[in-house]
Amino acid sequence: MAEQQRETGPTVGWIGLGIMGGPMCRHVIDAGFDVIAYARRPEAAAPLAEAGARIASSVAELAAGSDLVATIVGMPSDVEQVLLGDDGVIANLRPGGTVVDLTTSKPELARRIAEVAAEQGIGAVDAPVSGGQGGAERGTLSIMVGGADDAVAAAEPVLRSFGETIVHQGGPGAGQHTKAANQILVAGAMIALSESLLYASAAGLDPTRVLESVSRGAGGSAALTALAPKTIAGDWTPGFYVEHFLKDLGIILAEARRSGLALPGVELAERLYRSVQRLGHGRSGTQALILALAEESGRTWP
Repeated sequence: MAEQQRETGPTVGWIGLGIMGGPMCRHVIDAGFDVIAYARRPEAAAPLAEAGARIASSVAELAAGSDLVATIVGMPSDVEQVLLGDDGVIANLRPGGTVVDLTTSKPELARRIAEVAAEQGIGAVDAPVSGGQGGAERGTLSIMVGGADDAVAAAEPVLRSFGETIVHQGGPGAGQHTKAANQILVAGAMIALSESLLYASAAGLDPTRVLESVSRGAGGSAALTALAPKTIAGDWTPGFYVEHFLKDLGIILAEARRSGLALPGVELAERLYRSVQRLGHGRSGTQALILALAEESGRTWP
């Protein structure tokens, strides 16, 4: 089956091989697609080369040899440079190709990318993901998709190699708006998780035993299951960086201001995560939020 896919399927260009992008790209290779990868750091590309990917020396080279290009980079400015730059993907991808941006970015930028791509005869999809490093490694991500029907149809076989839940939410930018809604839920869950563990500890309880009770009750959540044990252990290894979550919260608040919405919960999360960053944990996982709350209470954690 894999060999048949290599003969008949699109050549997939992959840009972004970080803690999410690396495992996702590996699933695309394992699904049998012919993959060309690019990373600014050569060492990041080495494991994918061993898995069978060809390695491009530039974004332009990758785009010229691909039918579909997937990107998962850090910031909206990175998305803009990689996709819209003079040496970027859209300028070098052949007409009839498709770009799929998996980065959590700005809805407005997703719409602009789709407009520029359409002028070149290229389809564009915004498809941010949720599920963290674990979901990327297992290939069980939730993918929130925006774009025209034909572009989404072209992207779907590739998305299915690393996604379990794939929902087409609407036109360009709809995937990014859906991811914003997702991140609002995550922000609330992380505050609740941190406050709950901090309270339990202050009450003299064993947080691990408390977790046994509450994780199976009405207070249970995916965040609690995945990140509470790390929080209890003081393990700040990132499944998702604090600095990237701050980027997401900033996008949400900008969209909220544009729409005239009051989102006090997101504002609180943004303030607390700024404190986490100030404490030197911008590259830690989002579970490091408890450090800011502990500081406000005059306590240490763990």
